[in-house]
Amino acid sequence: MVEGGGGAGVDIVPVQTRAQWREFHNLPYRVYRDDPHWIPPLLLERKFHFDPKHNPFFQHSRAAFWLAYKGGQPVGRISAQIDQLHLDRYADASGHFGFLEAIDDAAIFGRLLRTAEDWLRGAGMRRAIGPVSFSMWDQPGLLVEGFEIPPRVMMGHARPYFAGYIEAAGYRRVQDLLAYDYDGEVPLPAAAVRVIDRIQKRSGITVRRIRNDKAHIESETALIFEILNDAWSDNWGFVPMTRAEFADLVGVLKHLLRDGDVAFAEYQGRPSAFAIIMPNLNEAIRDLGGRLAPFGWLKLLWRLKVSGIRTARMPLMGVRKALQGSPAGAALALSVIQATRAFNIENGRPFGELSWVLDQNERVRHIIELVGAKISKRYRIYEKALG
Repeated sequence: MVEGGGGAGVDIVPVQTRAQWREFHNLPYRVYRDDPHWIPPLLLERKFHFDPKHNPFFQHSRAAFWLAYKGGQPVGRISAQIDQLHLDRYADASGHFGFLEAIDDAAIFGRLLRTAEDWLRGAGMRRAIGPVSFSMWDQPGLLVEGFEIPPRVMMGHARPYFAGYIEAAGYRRVQDLLAYDYDGEVPLPAAAVRVIDRIQKRSGITVRRIRNDKAHIESETALIFEILNDAWSDNWGFVPMTRAEFADLVGVLKHLLRDGDVAFAEYQGRPSAFAIIMPNLNEAIRDLGGRLAPFGWLKLLWRLKVSGIRTARMPLMGVRKALQGSPAGAALALSVIQATRAFNIENGRPFGELSWVLDQNERVRHIIELVGAKISKRYRIYEKALG
């Protein structure tokens, strides 16, 4: 690590102009330019993500953004945000920081974090949590293990030095999130197959795919929304997903998902669990440099529709809260995970990631490990009292 001198020579500037936004979005290219595992996100998608007109997160939140300059060059960035839904739920005077990226310099990290803290403190916040970019539904946590594995779609990446600088600024670990990888070319252990069959038969569970037709798709997506917010409601840091946020997510997923990528499990005739697997778009965009013009669109469409993508990610799974912790709840989770996983293995995507999972959620971790998945990455969320 490069030790800084309290931030001398570092200028922090709020992001306001079009040129500054361009530097904000391009800053990761400088941080990761010699990192073979980083995958440049699509710049067009990032611009929409930060635009209050397009991202429903801003309907209940406000945020500020800064760039760090040294010698006239952009060398770091950060956001600070206050989510009114979080405050309504927890009443804990907590705000968040996110999108923290910087070159290997302690002074730059220190100045960026202090700037975000000052903004949060000025808005009445008494605790900073992060990195959370923008919310727990987005890309929470700092990568602290698994740097050698390229990130899957909608998951973050970082340099190993980030954690040390955040901790040196007075932050302590508050929660870890895990990503699991599975290799579908390795058969499930016979013991696991027997457990799955026995649990499903005893529990009277039926599994079906999503009904993706005009007559049913609205009620099917409403069912996912209902189960999702119920299932996750006791998770650490949970804030309910709004209907607008869910509609925005569905608007993206409907162009990517096949019927078998979404599974429901019914218990005693009632839909009680679901899982969604999506193609790992990062595999398809890895060499596009973040740009779709002039030929990136053609490459992306070819890889999605013709040459295929070999990896996937399961970003969402849920079991109704009333059944969690019961044998039926375990069977429901196992059923939808295995159904979507098996569909992808059979249809050319044998490798996948199940993420993210709270480190402390031992029930879900046990179910995931039963299907042969292994921890591949660890993400960390920190907190600091602002005083």
